[in-house]
Amino acid sequence: MSAVNAAGWKPTMGETGEGGPAMQTASGDYGLMLEEALIFELGSADKSGVDIDAPERAPAAGLAKFLRKGAPALPGLTEPEAVRHYTRLSRQNYAIDLGPFPLGSCTMKHNPRLNEKMARLPGFADVHPMQPQSTVEGALEVIEQLADWLITLTGMASVAMSPKAGAHGELCGLLCIRAALDARGEQRDVVLVPESAHGTNPATAAFAGFKVESIPATPDGRVDVEALKAKLGPNVAGVMITNPNTCGLFEPEMKAIGDAVHAAGGYVYCDGANFNAIVGKVRPGDLGVDAMHINLHKTFSTPHGGGGPGAGPVVLSEALAPFAPLPFVTRGADGSIHLVEEENRGEGHAQAFGRMVAFHGQMGMFTRALTYILSHGADGLRQVAEDAVLNANYVLRSCEDVLPAPFAKSGPCMHEALFSDAGLAEGFSTLDIAKGLIDEGFHPMTVYFPLVVKGAMLVEPTETESKAGLDRFIASLRSLAERAKAGDQSLHSAPHFAPRRRLDETQAARKPVLVWQD
Repeated sequence: MSAVNAAGWKPTMGETGEGGPAMQTASGDYGLMLEEALIFELGSADKSGVDIDAPERAPAAGLAKFLRKGAPALPGLTEPEAVRHYTRLSRQNYAIDLGPFPLGSCTMKHNPRLNEKMARLPGFADVHPMQPQSTVEGALEVIEQLADWLITLTGMASVAMSPKAGAHGELCGLLCIRAALDARGEQRDVVLVPESAHGTNPATAAFAGFKVESIPATPDGRVDVEALKAKLGPNVAGVMITNPNTCGLFEPEMKAIGDAVHAAGGYVYCDGANFNAIVGKVRPGDLGVDAMHINLHKTFSTPHGGGGPGAGPVVLSEALAPFAPLPFVTRGADGSIHLVEEENRGEGHAQAFGRMVAFHGQMGMFTRALTYILSHGADGLRQVAEDAVLNANYVLRSCEDVLPAPFAKSGPCMHEALFSDAGLAEGFSTLDIAKGLIDEGFHPMTVYFPLVVKGAMLVEPTETESKAGLDRFIASLRSLAERAKAGDQSLHSAPHFAPRRRLDETQAARKPVLVWQD
């Protein structure tokens, strides 16, 4: 193999070194990264690692028919075999505790262990949604305090805490907009979505029953305000805009966009997935935003990825606040705190459009997010945004000479740096760079998104990466770009030093093999 890493070291079969593979054995395994067999291949159903005594008494009446007729088809392993199997698997799993996740638009950053400690306190970790409210006043207090912080940070009037994730929050905001239009007796059915918005925005609008019309971007990667104004009319319910957008840029005309949409009778939904870049610096409410979801698992550093859980509270303007879903936490005149549900909402909340979830939300996410906010404070949250933007610009300016950066001249980027594969040698693409990063010891960046850029490579370093860590990543990215521009054919078969070689990703997605045997 001819792969050379950023440090100039060229690993070959039988060699080892920092960032490279361990020695390969005759079986094809690497000494320190074994080719792990399936657990069914390690053990067999005809043996067991434990002794199970036969039942001493007959099953209860009526249950005899449920007794097994034979042994379960599970592999029998000794305790060391089972422990070693799962330990070896864990070493093949990339994690934020091993290195950066440079996924653009995802904000995969370090989770302070203090957050985890607080979320595991029995009063929060063991709370049950069916408990009497009198027994969970502390949990309700956490939700109320977090809600107050979110309202303060965004400059909005109220917040719906129950949505479980970003797209769920988008749906909540659109349902609030629909309820407000219904209250006005208007049947507006079009939502405008800029092409620089997150892909969930048009999907959510369509799911909510709206027709979607796209708004083009200007050459500098921002919303074409004049094109947007030209589409405003009595049929437009509102606009869904991502700010900062998926090109990694802030929308400086946000206030003008909001004023134009409001003048036409519509509402402004802002995708707040990238709030991490502006938290403590900009209040969306001051820009004319009517609804915005906040990914607690992105901005406020709660677990992200691997299937969740997530949380996507939606902050609302005064115009939409009356239509917020149930339930929500409120504080009475006597200082007591309780949930407002259908049976006790009274006339004051008669316009609530309904509810998003069976219960209230994700308690673990609320606890982690409030812990993060309180430990940082207002000045710390502001520094989060400043450091995230600084790191992204450091990556952008350090690589723009070897990778085309379509919007490098559009001013400073925000949370992420956007590159293109347009300058690579013929036959080389973004996928080769991404797979090459695995050999360098890094998780790949977001690829082929946003669609407005050919062969997009979207890098979001977040604020939690040090300069030394960024320098290592930048060195690897530059090295891979130079190899791809020089036509290094070994990149076509990367990764070479991972437990798995390059997959046919189309077939892996369309025809995944999910069972051990038919």
